[in-house]
Amino acid sequence: MSDAEENPLEETEEYGEIEMEEGEDEEEEEKYPNDEGLENMQQELKEDNTLAWRGSQEEGEEEGEEGEEEEEEGEGEKRVGEQEEEEEREGEEEGEEFGKEEEAVREEVEEEVAGAQEETTVKPQEITKSMISLERLTPTDSQSVLSGTLPKTYSGRESKHSLQSELLETLELPRSMVSQLEFLDLDLTISAEQQLSSPEKQPSGDLAERTDQRPQDELGQERRDLEPERGDLEPEKREGRKEKRVLYVNEKKEKEFQPKARIPKVSLVSTATEDILFQKDDGANVYPLTMTWSFGWNSSLPVYYIQDENQRVLLYASAHTAVIYNVFKNNQHHLQAHPNVISCLCISEDRRWVATADKGPDCLIIIWDCFSGIPVHTIFDSCPEGDGIRAMAITRDAKYLATISDAEIQKVCIWRWTLAVETPACTLNLPKEYGFQSYLTFNPTNNKELVSNSKTQAIYYMWYEEGDILVHSAPLLTEKTFNKLVGKFSQSVFHLNLTQILSATLEGKLVVWDIYRPPPSASTSSGFPHITPCKLVHLQKEGITVLTTVDSYIVTGDIRGNIKFYDHSLSIVNWYSHFKLSSIRSLSFSKTPATPPTENTNYPPDCTLKGDLFIVRNFIIGTSDASVYHLTADGTKLEKLFVEPKDAICAISCHPYQPLIAIGSFCGMIKVWDYEQKKYLFSRIFEKGLGVQSLTYNPEGALLGAGFTEGTVYILDAMSLESEIPEPFKYSRTSVTHVSFSHDSQYMATADVSFTVAVYVVRVKNGRRVWEYLARLRSHRKSIRSVLFGVHLDSDEPRLLSLGRDRLLIEYNLLKSYKDHLEVLDIHRTDQGNYPTCMVWYPPLTKELFLLICNSGYKVKLFNSTTKMCRKTLLGPVYGSPIEQIQILPVKTPLELQKCYMVFVNRDKVGLQILPVDGNPHKTSALICHPSGVAGMDVSYDGRYAFTAGGQDRTVVQWEINLSALEAAVSLGGEDLTPFYGLVSGGREGKFYRELEDYFYYSQLRSQGIDTMQTRKVSEHICLSELPFVMRAIGFYPSEEKIEDMFNEIRFSEYVDTGKLIDKINLPDFFRVYLNHRPPFGNTMSGIQQSFDILGFTNSKGKKAIRREDFLKLLQTKGEHMTEEEMSDCFATLFGLNPEGWKSEPAASSVKGSEICFEEELPDEITAEIFTTQILGLTISQDSGQDPTVSEVERSA
Repeated sequence: MSDAEENPLEETEEYGEIEMEEGEDEEEEEKYPNDEGLENMQQELKEDNTLAWRGSQEEGEEEGEEGEEEEEEGEGEKRVGEQEEEEEREGEEEGEEFGKEEEAVREEVEEEVAGAQEETTVKPQEITKSMISLERLTPTDSQSVLSGTLPKTYSGRESKHSLQSELLETLELPRSMVSQLEFLDLDLTISAEQQLSSPEKQPSGDLAERTDQRPQDELGQERRDLEPERGDLEPEKREGRKEKRVLYVNEKKEKEFQPKARIPKVSLVSTATEDILFQKDDGANVYPLTMTWSFGWNSSLPVYYIQDENQRVLLYASAHTAVIYNVFKNNQHHLQAHPNVISCLCISEDRRWVATADKGPDCLIIIWDCFSGIPVHTIFDSCPEGDGIRAMAITRDAKYLATISDAEIQKVCIWRWTLAVETPACTLNLPKEYGFQSYLTFNPTNNKELVSNSKTQAIYYMWYEEGDILVHSAPLLTEKTFNKLVGKFSQSVFHLNLTQILSATLEGKLVVWDIYRPPPSASTSSGFPHITPCKLVHLQKEGITVLTTVDSYIVTGDIRGNIKFYDHSLSIVNWYSHFKLSSIRSLSFSKTPATPPTENTNYPPDCTLKGDLFIVRNFIIGTSDASVYHLTADGTKLEKLFVEPKDAICAISCHPYQPLIAIGSFCGMIKVWDYEQKKYLFSRIFEKGLGVQSLTYNPEGALLGAGFTEGTVYILDAMSLESEIPEPFKYSRTSVTHVSFSHDSQYMATADVSFTVAVYVVRVKNGRRVWEYLARLRSHRKSIRSVLFGVHLDSDEPRLLSLGRDRLLIEYNLLKSYKDHLEVLDIHRTDQGNYPTCMVWYPPLTKELFLLICNSGYKVKLFNSTTKMCRKTLLGPVYGSPIEQIQILPVKTPLELQKCYMVFVNRDKVGLQILPVDGNPHKTSALICHPSGVAGMDVSYDGRYAFTAGGQDRTVVQWEINLSALEAAVSLGGEDLTPFYGLVSGGREGKFYRELEDYFYYSQLRSQGIDTMQTRKVSEHICLSELPFVMRAIGFYPSEEKIEDMFNEIRFSEYVDTGKLIDKINLPDFFRVYLNHRPPFGNTMSGIQQSFDILGFTNSKGKKAIRREDFLKLLQTKGEHMTEEEMSDCFATLFGLNPEGWKSEPAASSVKGSEICFEEELPDEITAEIFTTQILGLTISQDSGQDPTVSEVERSA
């Protein structure tokens, strides 16, 4: 084993030698306070070190008489190190050298203090003495500090991993704590001078510990001794000392990536125990949304057994979160940090260190401490291409991590993660012929050997750490190799004899590979390590899905749910086949060895001739149907821990007045949970082929409407899930995406993928309420986004509306509808270019009743519920994708109506918005909830929780809502226009806003006439007719319909309250209108290119283009078409053919424009780039990772 492996901290020399030398002593101090083996050593050295400490105190007092307080702190530390070194060495010559060095350092410090210099660098002498101090440590101490493993005198796995955990924690302490600890360090400087030095400078790691253990009278005496020295200092020098010491400590902390003066002195990782995770109090939530529970898990990944003694604790993946679940306490702890769905995870042999990785953009590899739940190391750039990790393994001692990427050319990497490095120790690119390697594992007894396999190829790896070279052997295996069908590989492991590798196949066979390892003394001519196929063993009939080893057994799990145990010769020892499980996905054995047999145990006999007792550890079973079981070997007791949906979850609904949530899956399962108690209540599984697509409780909470993937509609009893109708409704042949009930539960409406709205009604027959089909209508030509019931203003009759991606808002006349005829009341278009995404009733914050509609342009629009006029357009939450669904948080009292809130989801995030919507960016907050896509959302009846369904990730997440946290963010963001200034370049004092002011006042001159000689009247307002000119002047080009929407928004802004129309606008209101109406990302090339993709043809260069004749015809006939005169004037202005001020000033309207020849000015074929740059005169700015934006730099054109 190389020095780098034995001494992982030495690898950090690239961050500065002083960091390594000084960081190790503190790690020794913090790693070992709980280790019994180290306590003996510390006790033996205690007296000597105490004497040295006292000696340094006396020397420090002598220096204090000379008026040098910093020497007392800095040089005193060096003398502590010298005293210990003198006790360990026999000669006196080195002591004289140290004295000279010490004197030289003292002179340098005195000169700097006299000159009031603020020194922030580390003296070479200090570096030298720190290094010598470490060299002079006893062999045992040095080994303890520098190595990644404990000395032989310290036995036990707990001590070893306590050291590793402290190493990890010190390497990964976040920078955010530095400022806090700097403050604490300054405070200690003033009030605790008796410590004299910071821990990183102590030659022995237990100095601070001994200081704390000393009697109070000794500490008090030292404090009194030091006070005269402090008083002798001049005030100016004292202030200079304090500033100098703070700056010195600040640089030290930044150089070492970690603060040293910690409060408390031991880290949370090193002091964590197995049972602390579920005991600690997380305190009050400081975020608007906090994950409290995750329903469901990713059954394609393994579930791991963490604890089995007093607590039964499991680890599994749920979307982008790793969940540590305590079965007995029914608690979850969430390991949250991944931006994408977790693709693989692994765990160390002692069940303490967990590594998780994801697949997608900005993928991460994170190593966690299971005891404390703290991430101890993160690898950010493991896959710069953004492909992610496909397979991962960790060594038994958790020192190394191996990964295989998910790229087309897979890369194998080995990471020395304990050294906090961001680059792998070695890499290897695999040829595509090997197939996608999907399983990886280390040799349990040799960290340098690995094996992986794809469906067709097994690969053996040997890591030569000296040169960081990874060699591999991948012999091709065909049916001719054994003259038998081999089958597709599933998993591979090292044989118990460690000289062979076993690869399981889906044909129930094992391929046995022999490992050739050349002797260490052999030359390279003898070849590299490699494997050769030895034999093919037909182990069983069923395909093997899991292959692992435990104790002296080789264990298999197969597609029929059987679990079999074999000895080293592949003779069967025992099996479990009577449980009738589905296909085995994972087996995880307890880290606790099996209890030896006694009179009270009940182990079954094995199937050998001897009939010995079959003794094995307890283990966890994960199956393909998303079920998890626990098997107790003593007594062969199988316990079902949980059964979750095995397919996509798109349907969730919260009960209207109880803490219940119904979850529906494509596998046909509906489960009902008590989300406050986190308790599963009841479920129903429908026949095969019926996948649940949508669920909704009726307002009374007695019924549950369910829409299925093949078009069936059920009305179920909410408590028993039994059908309330004799036969389900089957009026659709496609998936039912929406189910909605009227406020009085007299009507139920559904929408399906075929753009059809269906209505069902309650009839009274023979004294019973019976649901009947009323009518259906294919009212939209694109997908239906929302189906919404409401109440008429002048009556209690329900009203029904539907919103489609075809931009149509349709209201139906339920009173005039009859059997097979659904009457349409009115149709309105909601938008011109963007498509709507969702719709909800706006809470009664004003006298006017609104419909709130979100669209794909990140806008929130308010429509009058009666006239359907767009009354307001506002900037909605902008978090990477438009809002997909919204829900208004319910309120309990009329007073709460004054402040309402909205929960929303977009493609992958869930967020919270304060109402009323006004475009203020501080009023909203969001976080990733389902990276692969959100499929459904609902809120609890009391507004305390929000729930999101992840679709293909098979999970539902419960979020606790903390409104006060969001309100705090709003208050910090400022009032009035302060939050809005940040939305434009430069803010309030920037060039853009100054230019806007100029245009605003220039429009007043324009409206008063350029050539007038009358006295100018400067006002705070401009008339509405000037609004579009100013908008276009600052780079926003609204359509005529958008201009009309702006006019209506301003005209009717006070109409409900005062009955008057507004015909002017001031600058602050104009600024708000501009920010809310403009495109959120400016003018992007994608929008222009999309138009050319639809209207154009593919030219000879492969680009979409429009011919000149067609281009001019489209401008005059389609959309908001122009007249020929308007079009000529526009092109003449764009090409600079008109005189300056042409038609921009009222007084210039008599000037005759230039005639334009389109054949000369326009090319034969016009592409999006030509239209943007040559015709409009705009520039395309490339922004990394975003859509190119179009900016108007040639504004004169």
